[in-house]
Amino acid sequence: MNTITAAITAVGAYVPDYVLSNKVLETMVDTNDEWITSRTGISERRILKDDTKGTSFLAIKAAENLIEKVNLDPAEIDLVLVGTATPDMPVAATAVYVASQIGAVNAFAYDLQAACSSFLFGMSTAAAYIQSGRYKKVLLIGADKMSSIINYEDRATCIIFGDGAGAVLFEPNHEGLGLQDEFLRSDGIGREFLKIEAGGSLKPASQETIDNKEHFVFQDGKTVFKYAVSGMADVSEKIMQRNQLTKENVNWLIAHQANKRIIDATANRMGVDEEKVLVNIQKYGNTTSATLPLLLSDFESKFKKRDNLIFAAFGGGFTWGSIYMKWAYNKQ
Repeated sequence: MNTITAAITAVGAYVPDYVLSNKVLETMVDTNDEWITSRTGISERRILKDDTKGTSFLAIKAAENLIEKVNLDPAEIDLVLVGTATPDMPVAATAVYVASQIGAVNAFAYDLQAACSSFLFGMSTAAAYIQSGRYKKVLLIGADKMSSIINYEDRATCIIFGDGAGAVLFEPNHEGLGLQDEFLRSDGIGREFLKIEAGGSLKPASQETIDNKEHFVFQDGKTVFKYAVSGMADVSEKIMQRNQLTKENVNWLIAHQANKRIIDATANRMGVDEEKVLVNIQKYGNTTSATLPLLLSDFESKFKKRDNLIFAAFGGGFTWGSIYMKWAYNKQ
C-alpha cells in the first residue's frame, strides 16, 4: 500500500506527585466527597505545587517519558505541537521552548488552543502533516497546569480540574493503520459559558480585573454539561455510522475525561459495552488538553494492532469532535 496514513507509534505521560483528594477539598470549600464523586466521578486530581514551573514543565516531562521509552533521537523530530489552554506566557509559544528543552533541534513548533478539544484537534493537525509526505515524525503533546487558573474558593470549578501532560508520536504508516476519519465541530455560542473573563485583548489585565478575580476559569456548569452530552454523543455516533462501525467492532472508546456522566452518555449512544470505555477521571480529574493522551498512556498495554479506537472530546468555545483511529502496534 503506497498511501500514507498517520499512526501513533509511541506514547508518554507525566502527572505531578501532589494528590489533591476530595477529602482535602472538603477543608477548602463547602463540598464533600460523596457530592463530588456522584456528580463527576472524580476522587482526586494531581497538582503541580511548584510556582516556578508552568505547563512547559509538564509537557517536557511527558515528552521525555516518550523519548526514553522508545529510545527516540529528539533531533529526528520534525515538528512539536503543544495543545494547551494554559501556555507559560502570552506571545512566546510554549511548544517552542519545549522543543528546545527536549533537544528537538531540527523541529519547528507551535501551540494549539481549542480548550479541552486541543489534543483532539492536534491529532488532526499532526496527521495532516504526516499524510502530506513532507514530515516523518510529529510530536503532539497535550499539557495543562489548570491549577494556575482555578479559584480554589469556587467549588463549581476547583473540584473538576487537575494538572498533567501526555505525548504521542505520529509517524507514516503504509499498512492502512492510524487515523482513518475525523468529524470536528465548533460553535461560538459557547464563548460565554466557559471562559476566563480578563487577560486577553478584549479585557486586558488591570487592578480591577485582579480584584474581581476575573483571571480564573468561569463555567456555567449546567449549560456546558448539556452541550457536552449532546455534542460528544452526536459526533461519536456520526463517525461510527460513516465508517460502518458497530458496537462489536469498536474496541475502545477514548473519551475526554470531563465528567463520568458525559462519558457514560457518549458510550450509551454508541452502544459500546462498559468494558470498552476507558476511564481514569477518578485519578486525575479533568486535565483539559491532557486527558486523551493520559488515557493512551495508562491503557497502552490493552491496545492491540488493528484495534478500532474512537476518540471524542468537548471543550470551551465550544469545540468538539470525534476521531476514528486504527491502532498501529502491540506494546513490547
